[in-house]
This record gives sequence, structure tokens and C-alpha cells, in this order.
Amino acid sequence: MTSSAHIEPDSAATPDPVPVAEVIRGRQAAGHRDDGHRLALVIEGGGSRGVYSSGMVQALEELGLSTVFDAVYGTSAGAINGAWLLCGRAASGMRSWTDRTIMRRVVDPVRIVRGRPVFDLHYLVHRVYDGIEPMDFPAILANPTSFHPIATDTRTGQPVDLAPYIVDKPTLLTALRASAGLPLLAGPPVELAGRSYFDGGLSETVPIRSAVSAGATHALVLRTRRTGELRPPAPLVHRVVGGGYLRAVAPGAFRAWSARPGQQAVEDTYLAGLGDRVLQVHPPADAPPVDSAARDTTLLTQALDLGRAAVHALLGDRPSLA
Repeated sequence: MTSSAHIEPDSAATPDPVPVAEVIRGRQAAGHRDDGHRLALVIEGGGSRGVYSSGMVQALEELGLSTVFDAVYGTSAGAINGAWLLCGRAASGMRSWTDRTIMRRVVDPVRIVRGRPVFDLHYLVHRVYDGIEPMDFPAILANPTSFHPIATDTRTGQPVDLAPYIVDKPTLLTALRASAGLPLLAGPPVELAGRSYFDGGLSETVPIRSAVSAGATHALVLRTRRTGELRPPAPLVHRVVGGGYLRAVAPGAFRAWSARPGQQAVEDTYLAGLGDRVLQVHPPADAPPVDSAARDTTLLTQALDLGRAAVHALLGDRPSLA
């Protein structure tokens, strides 16, 4: 149905590329994706900071744009938000961010002093998403838009697209946990199809390179950091404890973790090189910072609304996208 041509991060590689917004507009108007392009939705990770892309995903659903993408790529919280879009329940799924009881169960820093993970991903995925605020897992599996959660292989330290290993509901649930499995903070590595994985953000926070290598020609990229906002350096205790843990249990993931200080610059440079073939959506410049372990539902509600407004401001004023 679509082209498998790869993008090269060089504006001269493809003369006069069709801008992403024009591809989206054309597909919405035509009601199909047979235009020779391969359009990916790429969603940045970031733990609780993913609340920004949650609002953005909700806006895409509200604007009727859920079906214009050939593939959805997401890392960590970005993968979870992509799943909500593909199951057709983005609006209802975002309610868990504003539920104080759920957030305090999912994120609890006190647990670490008792030797337990700060993030309870098993509760989030298997209790909240499969009961309290249910995802439609069959809808994701049957969706003609392919779903690509990205995780980090603990042996090689490389980003891995888990799509080939998702064959049913149990493997889909496992893939969601694997993509978001922060070392130590979310427990041990997650096993899937005979390999073990940590959070995809260790190796590819914005999974644009995975999308391009699989044939994307255009991408709408949902960011969880403001334009120009830099990732702060990890606290010393995180570097010492986290580094020691990874070096012992997952040397490959340790190499990826060690390279993280330069990861954002690599990804931003790559994105910039794609020119009009990429359209990025950032939180507004005055948006409040959201820590990856934030659980203040007042702050999270504000961030959710700001993310939603950012997409409406960018795409909602186009008559053909309404």
C-alpha cells in the first residue's frame, strides 16, 4: 500500500520532499493512505513526562487523525500512548494520569527504601490497562497501522523494535512493560521471546532512527521536552548506583546508559537533517517541567492539557483536518 523507500538524513537526498502536514492533510481528505509515502507517528519517551504526549495523542484522536499513519513507533511512555491511540480509546485512557490513587500506586519513591521498584509497571499494565481503565488489546493487534514499541536489548545495548514478537495479548502486555522498564526504578529486565530488555530510552528516546530504518518516508514526532530543553545530568547517586547495577547485570545496557549524555544531541541533529519530512510537536515554551517520576496530578493535568492544545494549535486550524 505504501512505499518502502528509506529517508536519508540529508535534505539533498530527496528533492523537494512533500511536507508532513501536506501528507496528513491529503490522507485525511482522501480517506486512504495510497499515496506512495510511508508516514510514521514517532512518540518520545520520558516516564511521567510522557503526559505531554498523552495529551497530544488525545488531540490526534479528537481530530480524526488516528488512521492516517502507516506505523506508530514509541519508546517507554511513548509506546503506551501509541497503544492508546491504536486501540481507539486515547481520550479515556488518559484519565489514569489525573487519578491520584492510580498515580500514587504506579509511582512511589518510598518503595525503593524497601528494596522494591519505584515504578509498578505490572500494576499499571496488568491491572489498570487490563481492568480499571482498559485498553482494547484486540483492536491494537488487528489495527492496519502497525505498532512498534522500542526497548533496549540488555546484551547488546541496542534499540530493538518489539513488533515482530507481539503475536497476542500476553506478548503485547509484555512488550509495553519491556519498553518502559527503567533499570532498578522499574525492577529487573523484562523477558520477551528469549531475550531480556530494559527501557527503550536507554538507547533511543525518540525512535526516529528505528522508523527510518524500517522505511518511513515522513514522520510526525511528538516530543515531551520543550524546544531547546536539554536533559539534565543524572544525579551522582543515580550514576553510581545505576551504573554499578547495569555494569553487573546488563553490560550492553550499561554501554547504552553511559552514552545517554550525548543521545539527545544525536537525535536532535538527525531530526533536523530530515527537513520537511519530519514535523515535530513540542510542549509550549512556557510549559512547566515534569520530572520522569512526577505524580502530582494537578501538574500532570496541566501538562496533559498543554500537550493536547499544542496539537490542536498545529493541526486543528486546518479545515481539511477538522
